Formats: sequence, structure tokens, C-alpha cells
Amino acid sequence: MSNLQITLLVLIFVGTFSLAIWAAGSVAGNSTRRRLNRLLGAAEETGAKTSHQWVDHVAQATRSLAKLSLPDEGFESSALRRRFMNAGIRSASAPMAYFGLKTALALGLPFLTFAVMTATRTPLKGMGLMVLLMASAVGYYLPNLVLSKAVQRRQREIFENFPDALDLMTVCMEAGLGTEAALTKVADEIGHKSPILSEELHLVNLELRAGGSRERALRNLAVRTAVDEVEGFVSMIIQAERFGTSIAQSLRVHSDTVRMRRRQKAEEAATKVPLKLLFPLIFCIFPALMLVIMGPAVIQMIRTVMPAMAGHG
Repeated sequence: MSNLQITLLVLIFVGTFSLAIWAAGSVAGNSTRRRLNRLLGAAEETGAKTSHQWVDHVAQATRSLAKLSLPDEGFESSALRRRFMNAGIRSASAPMAYFGLKTALALGLPFLTFAVMTATRTPLKGMGLMVLLMASAVGYYLPNLVLSKAVQRRQREIFENFPDALDLMTVCMEAGLGTEAALTKVADEIGHKSPILSEELHLVNLELRAGGSRERALRNLAVRTAVDEVEGFVSMIIQAERFGTSIAQSLRVHSDTVRMRRRQKAEEAATKVPLKLLFPLIFCIFPALMLVIMGPAVIQMIRTVMPAMAGHG
């Protein structure tokens, strides 16, 4: 393989991973965009409808491809459906769009790579076949990466804003409100800061209004979020009601615990910064710095030593 062919193959993989990073960033940016729209007075329902329409369009476009990998049964109780819930994806067309994209990318990226290899006259032997297999693998697992990033972004926002929601709920219950009324009030007030957490609490209130038990509604909240702090909150509320202890006092203690965990995670992330900066410093900044510092001295030594060695010889 020539240097041009290797360069083109490297550019293909760089472009693929850049697409993955862009897709994950766009998923993460939707939260900030929705929050700004909410603060500016835009309708949240419009953004949700637009998102559902986008998923529906993708599902319709990839319906024939999705049938190749979409499971016939068992999806409702699968771990992938829980991942969709954790990512806040509740559209009925989401499984069709997800598996359709996986199939399309798994077939499309190898085809694109094959077209590039054909244009550059790269032989389909050894390294060429390995590149095709790697392109297919990247295309198949790219939706998994985007979904994981969406889940992490949603869980992080819930975790960061949950202590404030607990403080609001503590104040409401100490003021004399019941558990359902406090959840409704917190869901309305926390929406200005965290629309995702507000949506989850509103779903709890809807389940309670539909006649479901409080324990079942809270456990569904823990399943949808998959955040340890929310699961601890649910267990604390259920145990406080069973044993007759003060819910407001338990909420205050749990709020302090969650804030301490949030501070510890922030400190842990801060301690990882020097290690993350180590490799860019060694491979990017340090060579350029040494070139700037030692370059003139090396040039001067060459200009001085080489004529002397030539004259001595």
C-alpha cells in the first residue's frame, strides 16, 4: 500500500470518529438548547414534538433495513429498552430508528471504504480486508456510543440538580405539604433549572393521579433514571413511610449526603486533570518547546562544528 492510500484510510477513520464525537456532542447540546428555550419562554412541547418527528422520519427511512436486525419479541423487557428510558427516549419509533441506523451504518461505511479503496486502486488483501471489517464494526457500534453518551449526559444532569430538588422538597414538607403536593411543587419549580428532572417528577405525579401506588411510582422513577442517588431517595421515602419516621428530616440528611457525593465527584474529576494533561504535554507541547529552545543552539553548533571538522579532515 502506498503512502497516499494509507493516508486516505486514516482520514476515513478520523472522519468516522469525528462523526461520532459530533453526534454525541449534538445529543449533549440538546439539553442546553432546551434549557435556553425554556428560560426565554419558548414552548417545551414544540421541541419534544420536533424530536419525535425526527425519530419518526429516521424510522420511516430505515424501516426496511431495521427489519434485518430488529428483534421480533422480548424488546419490551430487554436491557436496551431500559437504556432508551435512561436516555429519555420514549418514542414508539425509537427502536426502529435505532436498529435501522445500526444496519445502515454497518453496511454503508464498508461500502464507502470499498469505494475509496477502489478509487485509489488498493488491493483487497490483508490490510484492505481488515479495514473493511473495522469500518463495519465502527458503523455497527456507533449508535451504541451515541446512546451511551445520551444516557451519561442525562444521568449527570439529574445527579447535579437532585440535591436542589431535595432541598425544595424539604422546605415544602416542613411548610405542611404532603408528599404528592411537594413533588408537584418541586416539579414545577425545578423545571427552570433542570427540565429533565422536572419531566421525571411530573411523570411520577401522573402515575399517582392515574391511581398507581406511591411505592410503584417512585420505583419506576428509579428505573427510568438509573441514578444511585435517586434510588437511595426512593428507598428512603418508602422506609420512612413504613416505619413512620419524619420524611422531612430524612430528606435533609439525604440531601447533605448527595451534596457530599457531588463534591467528592468534582474533586475526583479535578485530580484527574493533571493525568489527562500529561499526554498532550509530552507528545504535543514538549516537542515543540524543545524545538524552539534547542533549535537555534543546534543550528549554531552545526554551523561551528561542521566547518571545523571539515578543515581538520
